[in-house]
Amino acid sequence: MFQSFKARTRPEDGPPRVAALRAEMVRAGVDAFLVPRADRFQGEYVAPRDERLAWLTGFTGSAGFAVVLAESAAIFVDGRYRVQVRAQSDMDTFTPVDWPETKLETWLADMLPGGGVVAYDPWLHTAAEIERLNGALGRRQIALRPEANLVDRIWTDRPGPPEAPARSWPEAYAGLSAEAKLAAVAGDLADAGEDAALVTQPDSICWLLNLRGGDVGHTPLLHAMGLVHRSGRLDLFVAPSKLAGIGLPEGVTAHPEEDLAARLAAATGLVRVDRNSAPQAAVDALSKGTAEVVAGSDPCLLRKARKHPAEIAATTEAHLRDGAAFARFLRWFDETAPGGGLTEIDVVRALEGFRAETGALKDISFDTIAGAGPHGAIVHYRVTEGTNAPVVPGQLFLIDSGAQYEDGTTDITRTLPVGDVGEEERTAFTQVLRGMIAIHRARFPKGVAGAHLDALARAPLWAAGRDFDHGTGHGVGVYLGVHEGPQRLSRVSTVPLEPGMVLSNEPGYYREGAFGIRIENLVVVTEAPPLPGGDAARRMLAFETLTWAPIDRRLIRAGLLCAEERAWLDAYHAGVAERIAPRLDAATAAWLREATRPLGGD
Repeated sequence: MFQSFKARTRPEDGPPRVAALRAEMVRAGVDAFLVPRADRFQGEYVAPRDERLAWLTGFTGSAGFAVVLAESAAIFVDGRYRVQVRAQSDMDTFTPVDWPETKLETWLADMLPGGGVVAYDPWLHTAAEIERLNGALGRRQIALRPEANLVDRIWTDRPGPPEAPARSWPEAYAGLSAEAKLAAVAGDLADAGEDAALVTQPDSICWLLNLRGGDVGHTPLLHAMGLVHRSGRLDLFVAPSKLAGIGLPEGVTAHPEEDLAARLAAATGLVRVDRNSAPQAAVDALSKGTAEVVAGSDPCLLRKARKHPAEIAATTEAHLRDGAAFARFLRWFDETAPGGGLTEIDVVRALEGFRAETGALKDISFDTIAGAGPHGAIVHYRVTEGTNAPVVPGQLFLIDSGAQYEDGTTDITRTLPVGDVGEEERTAFTQVLRGMIAIHRARFPKGVAGAHLDALARAPLWAAGRDFDHGTGHGVGVYLGVHEGPQRLSRVSTVPLEPGMVLSNEPGYYREGAFGIRIENLVVVTEAPPLPGGDAARRMLAFETLTWAPIDRRLIRAGLLCAEERAWLDAYHAGVAERIAPRLDAATAAWLREATRPLGGD
């Protein structure tokens, strides 16, 4: 199986490690040190050697950071992790801080009122972040100082760098050759009057060169950066051993990773840098030479987000394959869970087993979130041997999972009843479902961004005085990251949605200590057909469904749905039966047809 239940850093490990870090701070002559979750690539997943935040604090969430001072320490987390951090970190050592409500610069100004020196590793913080902090802290007479990583000095058994080899990704799935992609990106640079662009995100490199790797868990990334030139040349910075047997396109020259800073210092002309993802150290290296740094987005970002028709076709098949595996799991859960005897880990292993039986599974796309009862209220709960809870009749069970197949990346969440559950749970579930349906049914004009649509998913919850503390949806790659930018459905996303963009649609509701609810499908942005009486000249967009799996009808209060919502749900379930049942054995197909029959009364 792909899920790992290995022991995590224990809270009691925190105090001696923090004490050792404070000793290094004294030797370096600094008053505070920043410990981010990020590695130099600023990705969601990091290699074991880059798990500095987890090693120091015990917290294993995918976002957050810690700040250690001489007499105090804090760990900043957003709404997804406020329950989790208290369970994983030593609360006598670390004070949780609600972020982004409380800004780092505000907190530091309060903790260092007389000024001071805050050290940071310039490879682990983006240029935009350091620029913002410098501006805010400078006004408070607090200095930021780049420093070799102090955690690395005390982490004596730190793992070595990942060594997974790169592998080619079929052009039949990509739709375009690496040469064609390089030419397109080079043309974009020429149109912008720029000489080169620094690409620091591995998923951009993987997309650009039709490569995949294995340097982090669950996402087939190759740790690499690149300098793309307007001529179409690419200087690729990657461990040479990873490219054994890989034929690189003409004009691509591989260099050892450690050569990056020197080659950036030697660059000339106008060089585009995405300050929201490039590490400060890379900008510092460029600034040492004659190159002029131009702020701009990663030139691969939008091209990668707008999936080629071949990519859409590939991931469509991956989702159908995954839907069949998930239907087999749902039948198993439906028949097994109410009888008792299952634990969260049993459920995770069963689901992974059904996916593995497809014969096409490469990995799970993230650590499966399998929360029984109160654990479902922990948005990004990760079960371990120490937290493994029984699946108890009368509870809700939240299962958020995904798979990596060579032809696509999946991400699906369903909330399931274990026997009979209360009316309060059914009411909340129906409110969440109404928000999900609103996104699925949305039609919107070109230029609309995720921030414009996010409220549609929340409106039924808002009407009941409820909400959820995460975005409604994130971008998803094709055999790449299960979380992919820049497209999102969230209050803060200003990126216009475009055809080919794949997103999740996943509203939820969480009652701490009681239950959690989330329903998630993946969708792709498409051109919407014109409507009678509509403005023919106005280009409209819509969402096309990728995920096909039943939504548990037993949790729905049908009387709370309007006619249009009921019609959508019945049509969706008919689509599930039509697409998935032919891929199943007879008994599971019969179960699926029952699970997807038209909705009855309340």
